[in-house]
Amino acid sequence: MSHDALVIGAGVNGLVAAHCLVRGGRRVLVLERAAEADRSGDVGWIPPAVVRDLGLRRHGLKVSRPDPWIVAAIPGARPLDLYADIERSAESIRRLSPADGARWPDFCARVHRLARVFERLYAAPPPDADARGLRDLLGLAALGLRVRMRGREAVIDLLRTPPMSIGQVLDEWFETPALKGVLAATGVAHLCLGPRSGGTAFAFVHQHVGSPAGVFRPPVSNVGAVLAGLPGVEIRRNAEVVAITVRDGRAAGVVLAGGEEIAAPLVVSGADPRRTLLGMVDAAWLDPEFLRAVRHVKCRGVVARVTLDADREPGFEAVALAPSVDYVERAYDDAKYGRVSAQPGIEARRENGRIVADVQYAPYALAEGVWDAARRRALGELVARTLAEHVPGLGLLPVREVLAPPDLEARYGVTEGQLHHGEMTLDQILFMRPVAGWSRYRTPIAGLYLCGAGTHPGGGILGGPGRNATRVILKEMRT
Repeated sequence: MSHDALVIGAGVNGLVAAHCLVRGGRRVLVLERAAEADRSGDVGWIPPAVVRDLGLRRHGLKVSRPDPWIVAAIPGARPLDLYADIERSAESIRRLSPADGARWPDFCARVHRLARVFERLYAAPPPDADARGLRDLLGLAALGLRVRMRGREAVIDLLRTPPMSIGQVLDEWFETPALKGVLAATGVAHLCLGPRSGGTAFAFVHQHVGSPAGVFRPPVSNVGAVLAGLPGVEIRRNAEVVAITVRDGRAAGVVLAGGEEIAAPLVVSGADPRRTLLGMVDAAWLDPEFLRAVRHVKCRGVVARVTLDADREPGFEAVALAPSVDYVERAYDDAKYGRVSAQPGIEARRENGRIVADVQYAPYALAEGVWDAARRRALGELVARTLAEHVPGLGLLPVREVLAPPDLEARYGVTEGQLHHGEMTLDQILFMRPVAGWSRYRTPIAGLYLCGAGTHPGGGILGGPGRNATRVILKEMRT
């Protein structure tokens, strides 16, 4: 059977792109390097348009948020619980600071209003910085008008907040170290930056997009499993793409690791931009300046994942160890110089009788030595010991698995283990994602498009890049 399109990668964005292409009348083959699907939950917000267009609810989509959505561990004291209910969280915060509890509802409302602006931006392909067409200009003008109609305060927040550090924002609002620490950790998740770094306030707002006011952690869902079970798309596993074939400047198909060639006039890659354009495409087809820009996409993997066995109920669904902004900043100081943090930030969640901990900061590139078995073992023991010290009643749990950034790179095929396919920093969002001038899913090679998290709207927006990419693809194929 011949195919109209090949999609590289059976992640959420690849599968959304594939199903959208099928609904556009194309015959699609998805090529996935892994032998089996990752059965762990998908973390991130699913845009309502993705759910609606693909009918995911009626096919069994389940989205869950723990409540409290986070338990902030406080050394030597009762933890701080933050709930989906704003007033309940405020009451919890008042135990530590009456003033902070009083400010909490206003803070939640302000951040939520700002997140809604980005939510609208994320629902469509990125705005064109060189827009000249009436439709593009009207779209940008309408967005500006919506913000302006929300009042002077909304305009100031949009212009002032994203470039700030999340540490500075929190210092202006609150005084409680534990509250500021757990919120600051959200602003640096998957970034090789500290909470005192400029632009981390944007990352904090980005994490809040699609969430209810007062909830600053994304939900978990089974969206990947649901998409894989939908009819209409052929998925071939154990099919690692090593090259994209190009003829006369146009994509012509792919080559698999075993040497097999598969032809198709359209190739859509859900792999990260650096892996796609630097690893799968012959550099002779690409302009040197374009290649230079792609090489400089920041993919500094800095998160490790440690799985612990839990033979009893741990007493939480999600717990964060980030006692203060300064604690998180000191953890970053280690990573900045190529060292694994001696006191890392940890966010752990309960998952199928185990505890899965994301550890920030553990850099991909070490200043001394390599990620060998001894270093992985030491990190796992550090995480188990740190959680035991800070979470009452948890105890010292056995380490089941340690995935350092190179392991995440090998398992998921993401450059340097950067799960967002590129850091969500101000210079790598909107019309600059993945690189300036090439933000609308196209590449310099006709018939080759990108649809992964390395494109707009980025990591943590499940299916958003895939849906937006196919809107561009199908429109261009009709013209």
